[in-house]
Amino acid sequence: MLKKKKILLLLLFAASLIAVSIIEISAQSADKASAVTIRKIDKQVVLYTVVRGNYGKAGMEIGMLYARAATKQITPQGAAYFVYLNNPTKTSCEHYLTEIRIPVEANALKYAGSLGDMTDVKEVPAVEVAVALKPEGMADPSCVYRDLEHWIAGNGYTADDSPIEKFLTNAQAGKYEQMKSEIMIPIVKVSLEKK
Repeated sequence: MLKKKKILLLLLFAASLIAVSIIEISAQSADKASAVTIRKIDKQVVLYTVVRGNYGKAGMEIGMLYARAATKQITPQGAAYFVYLNNPTKTSCEHYLTEIRIPVEANALKYAGSLGDMTDVKEVPAVEVAVALKPEGMADPSCVYRDLEHWIAGNGYTADDSPIEKFLTNAQAGKYEQMKSEIMIPIVKVSLEKK
């Protein structure tokens, strides 16, 4: 009888240790999950260029875009950001398509159609986005995208356009994993009403 009680106590103790470990692991996972917020990006005028190929040459392209702005006396109005036009998990790096945008003053629209084959000025409409932070030190943001996709699906939204990444640190200098950015996915509310 005493042996059975000791075994039962040991089993209860082991079960409580397992439960505490599971709670700790869940708390750590929750801390690592990206916090998602919703934001509206107002319509804006952007100077942009479309780049094909590996993201490694983006820094040079951003520099060229700022140089183009300077030669035309176009004043940048914010940080550079990328719009990913195709999914890098479904295509090879030489076929990545990225639109690099720099917000500029509205009067830059007078240059629309005159800046080259892959570089131009345009107005982009307002958009609502789900946003999560990619912290410095993260080389692979796939977990941020998964968190965003999970949040969007679980909160009555659907993705409406290509993902956007806004760089909060200089996108021309350093390596990607050293940069802090906001990853945004344009969204629309899903209507559950039947028509």
